[in-house]
This record gives sequence, C-alpha cells and structure tokens, in this order.
Amino acid sequence: MSDHTTAVPASAPELPVYVIGAGPGGLAVAAALRERGVRAVVLEKSDAVGASWRGHYTRLRLHTTRRWSSLPGLRMPRSFGRWVPRDKVVEYLDAYARFHTIEVMTGIEVSRVERLPGESTAGDGTAGESAGDGAADRASDGASWLLRATGGRELRARAVVVATGYNHTPRLPRWPGVGSYTGELLHARAYRDAARYRGKDVLVVGVGNTGAEIAVDLVEGGAARVRLAIRTPPHILRRSTLGWPAQASGILCRRLPAFLVDRAARGLVLRAPGIPRPEKGLATRAREGAIPVQDVGLVRAVRSGRVEPVAAVESFDGGEVVLADGSRVAPDVVVAATGYERGLAPLVGHLGILTPEGRPPRRNPAVPGLYFTGYTTPLSGMLRELARDAPKIAKSVARRL
Repeated sequence: MSDHTTAVPASAPELPVYVIGAGPGGLAVAAALRERGVRAVVLEKSDAVGASWRGHYTRLRLHTTRRWSSLPGLRMPRSFGRWVPRDKVVEYLDAYARFHTIEVMTGIEVSRVERLPGESTAGDGTAGESAGDGAADRASDGASWLLRATGGRELRARAVVVATGYNHTPRLPRWPGVGSYTGELLHARAYRDAARYRGKDVLVVGVGNTGAEIAVDLVEGGAARVRLAIRTPPHILRRSTLGWPAQASGILCRRLPAFLVDRAARGLVLRAPGIPRPEKGLATRAREGAIPVQDVGLVRAVRSGRVEPVAAVESFDGGEVVLADGSRVAPDVVVAATGYERGLAPLVGHLGILTPEGRPPRRNPAVPGLYFTGYTTPLSGMLRELARDAPKIAKSVARRL
C-alpha cells in the first residue's frame, strides 16, 4: 500500500474503477472486480485498511457469526472463534487485502465525485455537472467520472464505487446548554475501555448495540455508577438461543413482509425493568435504520441494578444533565452513543440521488457507473450483505465497461 497517488495519465490504456473506502465493503468489491479482470484502485483517507474497525472500543465482538462474516474469496480462520473480536477483524482485513493483492492508496480523501459530460443523472434527468474547462476532452479517454481528492488531485475513472461506511461521521446532538457542561463529554467513537472511568459516575446516552455494550463494559470495568439514557426503546434479542444465532433468523426473514417479522419477533424480545416495550415492530424499525440490540450482558446488568435506565437527555445545565422526565443527574462523564451520519452529501449530494435522510438509493446504480455498498441495516448482518453485494456490483461494472 502507498500513502500517495497521482492522476492516471490520459495516455494510459486503461483507467481504473475507483473504490472509495478500504473497509470490508470496499475491499470486497475491489477483490470481486479484480477477479473479473477489472483494475480497481481503493482510495482510503486513513493510513490503513479497516480504519473504523481499528478505532472501535476494545471489547467489541461481531454480533454476526464468523461463518456469515467472511468476505468473498477468503474465509475467516476457525481459530477466531464464533464471535470474532475486533482485533481479529482488523487482522482479517489486512490479510484480505494482501491475499487478493488489492491496490490500496492510503492517505487519499475524496471530497467530491463529479459526472463528466456525456450521460445524464437519474436524479434530475439533466446532463451531469461539468468538471470544468476541458472536461469533454478528458472524458474522451473513456473516463465517466472525476474524483476531486486531497492535494488538488483530479482522478478520472470509468466507474466509481462508494464504500465510505455506514458509520462515517460521529453524530453529537446539539443539546441546549451542552457548552456549559463541566464534566467530560465524549462520543462513543472516542471510547476505548473502562479503565479511565473506574470509580466514576457515567451516563451513557443511547441504547443501540454500542451504547448497550459500553454500559456493560463500564460496569464490569469498575465504574461507580452507570446510567443509560433511553429515548427510543430497543428490541433486545439473545445473540443465540440453544446454539441458534439470531443472525440465522434474520437471514430466513430477510425477504418476508415486515409485518410478519414484526409479529413473529414479539415473543423473542427480552424485557428488563425500566426499559419500555418498543412501540414499533422489529423489522419496521430495522428498515428505518435501527437494528436490534444483541444482548451481551445488558439485561442481566439492568435486572441486577448495576445499569440504571433513565429518560432521554433534553439539555445540560452546568454540571447537571436534564432528562426528559424533568429529573436531573450529575454524572462525571457523559458517553454519547448517539450514532453516525453517512457523510455522503459533500461527496455526491450535488447529483440529486440521496434520500432526505442522506442515504443513497437502494438500487444500484441510480446513476450509470456509480455504485454504493454498505448503507443499509440488514437483519441478516452487514458483513454478509457486503459479501453478497460485491460480486453483483463487479458483474454490473464489468458489463458496463
């Protein structure tokens, strides 16, 4: 891998397909393209593949099984165990890039993807935005896209695959008075382990998988008190039952109507005092972007009183946090497990293809030659769906080229 790149000369016999992002999705697509004889270059803004996985908290393990988490062409080793830990995922991604001899260029951040003249977008039915003077001449070498990247680079490509990841930009709510808070406030992205919070009063905001697992980690790591602020009650499921993983049920249900899955899942949701029953069904919430919480100790911790569910955060007032029920708490630390933005608007927002929530269209491609992978929340498991998407995208790209 290299930390620099330059634009491919116009005289080059073959322009590459650029893949933006060297996470599991980007690597899988690049490997599938290479298998079809299509040159793919992966552009990664950090200094290594799998950057987001390297930044996750220490205790993280996949909530999907090793069997259904491998990418095409290389299985995860059996020695990783059934529920693969974060460090082993990183090790696997490094090995995957080497095994498939994927061309990865690190230290390159793409800021904008532009359509070169010649074809119209699906978003508004008009010609794509001009890339500037001489764009038509540049397009004559087979390029359909222009990528603007760090260092003033202009990279031309025959096709582009966007794989920057579902968890791209940490989302921190603009709570009233948050600037006056005298304690420590951090997003879950910055949380590593419980060591520095031993003996402290901690409020975790958000009860997705990340918030639930961090709350358990804090309790087990010696935090003096752990509260969990809940705005939308989650669906909490056992990770496996009698050896049957919840992911397997998600795979079986992936093509069923949401109302049927919602009805079938009612009896599977775990209950804990202080955590209300979800108002919407499991599949309905998943299609809105909220995947169920896999229980790795949260229910036990709540039942034993070691994790205290509280109302959602409304505002801050000096050293206190005001909750939705009017009560106030004064934690030493607030960990905001409040999710992420996709971060696609600066990259492709001008093409008119993003949904109001900032997500790409579900069907590929909405614009000829532009593909997306990894922007859904499937009950069947993100890695499994990335692995299934990769050869489909590669096939479509190869046909187009």
